[in-house]
Order: sequence, then C-alpha cells, then structure tokens
Amino acid sequence: MNTHAQIYEFASSVGSFEGYVYKKISTDELDMDALLSWTNNIVAAYQLIPEAILQQIQPLCDQTVGRAVKSLLPVLNESHEIIKKLGTMIVGEVPKHPDDFKKTKWFENEN
Repeated sequence: MNTHAQIYEFASSVGSFEGYVYKKISTDELDMDALLSWTNNIVAAYQLIPEAILQQIQPLCDQTVGRAVKSLLPVLNESHEIIKKLGTMIVGEVPKHPDDFKKTKWFENEN
C-alpha cells in the first residue's frame, strides 16, 4: 500500500474514533473492548508514519486526537490506559474542549 493510502486510512480511523467518542457521558455508551483495540490500532499506525510526513500532519493530529481525549476525559480518567495511549500521539497544543474547531479546511470557502 502506498504512503498516501496509509495516511488516508490513518486519518479516517482517527476521525471516526473522534466521532465515536464525541460527547459520550458514560462507559455504557462505549464498547470498551473495541475502543481499546481501535486505540491500539491507530497508535500502531501513527508509529509507522514516516517522520517527514508526521512533521507535516502532527498539528492536525494533535487537534483531532486532542478533541477525542477531551470527549473521553469526563468518562475515563487521565490515568486510563486509553487516554495514556492516545496521549502518545499528541505533541503540541490540544483543543480546550471537544467542540473546539479552529481551522478552516483547505477546501472550505473562507467567506
């Protein structure tokens, strides 16, 4: 699989993860086994991204994974295994809350 396809798969998995955990209020709303497996898979994919590419996408990753963490913190505590694993993919600034979307996407009309 070429690098572009790998990046697409990683980004779509992380984006889907963010959507799945968004505004959940209890672990009853989450499949915790699947969530741990999903977390392990996206962390493994992240670790395989070439450094040169990672430098370009890291701020975007920080935002997406950061919003997912912000959604999960009311349900899981900071010391939870999933939160810790997600934290390994964050190196920069994270959003203040799960609804914090600062960036206009390259394909959006800025008007």
